[in-house]
Amino acid sequence: MQPTALKTLSTAAILMLAACANAAPTLVKDVRVFDGERVHERRSVLFDQGVIVDADFRGPAPRDARIVEGAGRTLLPGLIDAHTHAFRFHELPVLFGVTTQVDMFTEVNMMKQARQDMAAGGRHAHADLFSAGTLVTAPGGHGTQFGIAIPTITKPEDAQAFVDARIAEGSDFIKIVMEGGHGYKPLDLATVRAVIAAAHLRGKLAVVHIGNERDARAVLEAGADGLVHLFSGSAADAQGLARLARAKGAFVIPTFAVLESMAAYRGDDLLANPAFAALLDKDAQAPLKARYGNEARPDLLAAPKAVTAALVKAGVPVLAGTDAGNPGTQYGISMHRELAALVEAGLSPAQALAAATSAPAKAFRLGQRGRIGKGYKADLLLVEGNPAADILATRRIVEVWKDGESARALADDQRRQVARAAQGAQPLQLPPDGRISLFSEQRLASPFGMGWGPSTDSFAGGKSTVKLAAQPALPDGQVPLAIDATVAPGLPFAWAGVAFMPGAQPMQPVNLAAAKMVRFRVRGDGKTYQMIAMAQGVQMPGAKPFTAGPEWTEVTIPFSELKGIDPAAVTMLGFNAGPQPGDYRFEIADVRLLDR
Repeated sequence: MQPTALKTLSTAAILMLAACANAAPTLVKDVRVFDGERVHERRSVLFDQGVIVDADFRGPAPRDARIVEGAGRTLLPGLIDAHTHAFRFHELPVLFGVTTQVDMFTEVNMMKQARQDMAAGGRHAHADLFSAGTLVTAPGGHGTQFGIAIPTITKPEDAQAFVDARIAEGSDFIKIVMEGGHGYKPLDLATVRAVIAAAHLRGKLAVVHIGNERDARAVLEAGADGLVHLFSGSAADAQGLARLARAKGAFVIPTFAVLESMAAYRGDDLLANPAFAALLDKDAQAPLKARYGNEARPDLLAAPKAVTAALVKAGVPVLAGTDAGNPGTQYGISMHRELAALVEAGLSPAQALAAATSAPAKAFRLGQRGRIGKGYKADLLLVEGNPAADILATRRIVEVWKDGESARALADDQRRQVARAAQGAQPLQLPPDGRISLFSEQRLASPFGMGWGPSTDSFAGGKSTVKLAAQPALPDGQVPLAIDATVAPGLPFAWAGVAFMPGAQPMQPVNLAAAKMVRFRVRGDGKTYQMIAMAQGVQMPGAKPFTAGPEWTEVTIPFSELKGIDPAAVTMLGFNAGPQPGDYRFEIADVRLLDR
């Protein structure tokens, strides 16, 4: 039989099965195709029942097929974010063309539910999820700070049992944390080596979170399959690290989106794209606006950029991953910044596209996805223009298909919901004098919200304590509040203090946009404290230090200095001691929200 005849027969057989299911196929006609590796200038792609039937379809369109015109457009495989923490905003990735997420740490039951949905074929609105489940870390190590009790490991002898327990929970691969600093307790190299070996014994990949060049080299020498971060810094032996990664057959996920957050650097504003902004309400925009760093340090990106360029030149697989779930990132949308950052670091646009499609599919053994070819999943992204020439073209999204189903209706519904939310809560009318502290011996009152109460790190597993007590009134009648705190060791971000909840329920967002600043009076033991603010959708608080000296001092903190905090969605204001362990005492009085 001639190849053409075989191709026709195969296509006909697949379409016959589709017809039996009463579902029409889709034909994207005369479109530029990036197939995961290279560009084909003009092809027609036929898909049905969640599968690509023909990646180079020729001839008349099948009867009842939906025809999508592709002229001037590019069809790509659905994007794969190779580093996320997929614990919320599950509706967002597909809207931005991310149809698969490789998750590096999430709640085990959530991981199991995602797997069940994928097996049942019922995950059309959400990205597919492949997950490490619970990461491998030491007691007090990175990953233990979120207030969720997780198993930890302390010695090499426990490695196999620990890995087997993760596999039994459903982990697709093993993710190891080797990072000290910031108060975290790192795993020792011997234990890391043992965990890598235990994962390989069970046929699982072992990938490692590192925080510096020394640890990157150590874990590569130990046989890690991949680095799931690069490290920030102004210099590195880029060529040496690239040679080592190449020799060890490892892949690397730079995660520029989160490294830029750590450097307090904004490469470009994704929210300046009206089509993107229309898909994110205030809650979803807040993490994207936040930053880990307080002061811009673009020099900290020099090392990861140099290493990435060296990796590409050495032929090391570089994967696109955003670390979404952290301040400065958001699911789906941040992939478009990550792609641009990879190009800025030395990848060609086509290499960056491969880093978000075929490369992660191959590195993480994800099966028939990440390419446009016969039999592959019909997870597809159609954009205006040619992103293989201009990477910013990925932002001009025309349509997304997940398992062959269009996400257009999902996007339309999301835009309607965001528009309705934007018409929601009006700014709260502040008290005439702006005062929110109405302290007395009877109660710690306020003119609105739940008011004032103690706040400690106990929900995160900490053991810090605090006592609050009203003091004799000052000459102007204001009653100070004394905060006696003991900050216990054991957490990198330990604290104890007092919190003001502006909402009627705990952590309920309130629109305080009428206020431009917080002003208060303070005195104390001479130590440095922090005023913090939390806002809806933001995991890390905005913080500003202040000193409590022996004499009453007035402190003014503009909301603009509380990085990442939207005054229109404030959930808490806090005045805290910590994170250094020890005993603290300070008093605050006359706390006001002011418009000038």
